[in-house]
Amino acid sequence: MQRAALFGGGDAQMAAGDLGELLVPYMPTIRVPKSGDRVYKTECAFSYDSPKVPGASGGALPKRRNAKLFLDLEANADLSSDDFEYEDEAKLVIFPDHYEISLPNIEELPALVTIASDALLSAKSPYRKQDPDSWEEELQASKHAKSLVQLDNGVRIPPSGWKCSKCDLRENLWLNLTDGSVLCGKWFFDGSGGNGHAMEHYKETGYPLAVKLGTITPDGADVYSFDEEEPVLDPHIAKHLAHFGIDMLQMQVAENGLRDNDIKPRVSEWEVIQEAGVKLKPMYGPGYTGMKNLGNSCYLNAVMQAIFSIPEFQRAYVGNLPRIFDYSPLDPTQDFNTQMAKLGHGLLSGQYSKPPMKSELIEQVMKEEHKPQQNGISPQMFKAFISKDHTEFSSNRQQDAQEFFLHLINLVERNPVGSENPSDVFRFLVEERTQCCQSRKVRYTERVDYIMQLPVAMEAATNKDELIAYELKRREAEAARRAPPELVRAKIPFSACLQAFSEPTNVEDFWSSALQAKSAGVKTSRFASFPQYLVVQIKKFTFGLDWIPKKLDVSIDMPDFLDISHLRAMGLQPGEEELPDIAPPIIIPEDPKDRMMNNFVESLDIDESSVMQLAEMGFPLEACRKAVYYTGNLGAEVAFNWIIAHMEEPDFAEPLVVPVFGGAASSGVAGLGAVGLDNQPPEEMVSIIISMGFQRSLAIQALKATNNNLERALEWIFSHPELEEEDGEPALNVMDLENHTNANILAEARSEGPRIKDGPGRYELFGFISHMGTSTMSGHYVCHLKKEGRWVIYNDLRVCASERPPKDLGYIYFYHRIPS
Repeated sequence: MQRAALFGGGDAQMAAGDLGELLVPYMPTIRVPKSGDRVYKTECAFSYDSPKVPGASGGALPKRRNAKLFLDLEANADLSSDDFEYEDEAKLVIFPDHYEISLPNIEELPALVTIASDALLSAKSPYRKQDPDSWEEELQASKHAKSLVQLDNGVRIPPSGWKCSKCDLRENLWLNLTDGSVLCGKWFFDGSGGNGHAMEHYKETGYPLAVKLGTITPDGADVYSFDEEEPVLDPHIAKHLAHFGIDMLQMQVAENGLRDNDIKPRVSEWEVIQEAGVKLKPMYGPGYTGMKNLGNSCYLNAVMQAIFSIPEFQRAYVGNLPRIFDYSPLDPTQDFNTQMAKLGHGLLSGQYSKPPMKSELIEQVMKEEHKPQQNGISPQMFKAFISKDHTEFSSNRQQDAQEFFLHLINLVERNPVGSENPSDVFRFLVEERTQCCQSRKVRYTERVDYIMQLPVAMEAATNKDELIAYELKRREAEAARRAPPELVRAKIPFSACLQAFSEPTNVEDFWSSALQAKSAGVKTSRFASFPQYLVVQIKKFTFGLDWIPKKLDVSIDMPDFLDISHLRAMGLQPGEEELPDIAPPIIIPEDPKDRMMNNFVESLDIDESSVMQLAEMGFPLEACRKAVYYTGNLGAEVAFNWIIAHMEEPDFAEPLVVPVFGGAASSGVAGLGAVGLDNQPPEEMVSIIISMGFQRSLAIQALKATNNNLERALEWIFSHPELEEEDGEPALNVMDLENHTNANILAEARSEGPRIKDGPGRYELFGFISHMGTSTMSGHYVCHLKKEGRWVIYNDLRVCASERPPKDLGYIYFYHRIPS
């Protein structure tokens, strides 16, 4: 089978004499890739077409109208398949006329084109760099395997119920093959997370080999050598496991990576959420396209399926696809809107979700392997781009779907696709009312949010007696090393969670401006506006007393129709008295450098209201003072960004110590901007401007032009747009959403204020994302969406009609507003 063309099925061939003349207009744009350049040859930048997609090279996919030169290097996703024989054939294709030139063609092509073609064909896949920790390379036998000493200590490993012997962790467990110790690993062993007790045990004992529990099958297991510091093969693994009572021939691994014996205790979660044991009818066509799991990428798949079920996102990216493709940059693989349009088209076109042909079904029946094989798409390029420069999302470790949702919204905000931003449908304003318990005075503030986070009201469980009895049986089974009893899940009324959301919460380290001292304070939150689409997160993930993340395994009766109109904010009420806008006093350091510094500190002009807003969010007072000071009194929005960027610094909560440059200081913001000995603006101020989306060179130039006055520097930048255009960067990026897990994004620093789509607070459920597993570091995500009047389950590549949608076990819920 010939490799598919990039965007069309034409087979026009050029005469040899015309090649040179034809290529002349494109010669200035041809570049030979250098070492380190990204070369994508196994996935098209604009589509998911491949040789395995029937009719992929037809005219169904929108064509790129810009005249550009492409190498036709589209490869099959699975060249090892026994169903097809592939013949590799590379061609040079010139668009839009689809002229094809077979490669190699040294005699007829210019030398530059030949060199560039050879470099592209021989370049390595860019995805390998995305996964440096993968274990795909060929493993070597461990030098310890043949002579491994195993202690005859009588240890026998049960088939289930494992936990780390030092921290009780039940995930990422490793069995030491010398003494039978079961201990947790570190995340870099396999990406699951742990506290490193397996490594500590090796350092104490020198016992070199460990096998990961849950990976043992008749074909082998994952073995790690602490001494050799790499994954290894153990040719004698069956013998070594038998020493501890483990029969490899009886061990089977399920598709989700868990052994069959492991799944049994968690049958009510893994099987209920995935609707296992129920015959599900596969769904095909537009909007029913699955997504391949690239290795713990189910969180991305679930979120993107939900996102592209929303009409506003469909219109923004798929509806504008021709325009987005026409104006995409020279490297479309690094353009957010191009990759979003490509993904949206892949999910919604139906081109990659077609039912199997009758001949294929007959063949499968004859082979006695009739399992519906849904093709779907592989979002490898999308994941590589959207996760670049993000430590967690660029890894192959499991992630929190809620955090990825906020990360995505951040990128949507930064890359406008038209006059309206589709992320506006999620944005709403939250009114926070903070009250001093002693003076009874109040303060009202507003912030922007994208997710309604509901606490789990465990104390309101309706089956407490059953839970107590289950816990006793579980502990008894654990002590006796028996299989755990059938799981009993806490049943929590949704009304109790909604009530917990609306109740006042204590404000730590609250400073009352009415008392001029620390006092007890409480805060309540209400909706100052209701979003068009309401995203509700159930706060199932928490930390134990030992700081190990855990999940609350609960059942909540989530309603199909939700009315939160009673949570509408009312503002300052008659009889309420506002807290005065007075900032906490600045603490003078105990050993000030000199009298001049004292005078400077006393004369500081710090925005008191901004300090109070930050302090009432629970941040230390000294940190709030420094944040407002170092951001030049530009408001709580910018100061909040400074806090997030400096939270890990050791002196984060230390008293404000004002820097003095050149032996003299002036008051106010200009004091921060006093010129240093090297005549360079202070790095703090440069970083603040860069964090707003401006180039470093422009930030330095603006500060120098305004005597290092931060506020005037920003005005200077806005008054010199021609310099901004030269730098080629947008003027202002929305602040990083992923820096704050609660999405407590303060109102954008724009005069027009945040864009909201306020309306009635009545909603209908149309989708939810569920998580299986014990923490966000492990497990699996599945998405259920209501389409055409029925529920559909999206489980990576598998898309089927849902028979029993587990609405009570969801993690993130999606509601749309009911028109009034």
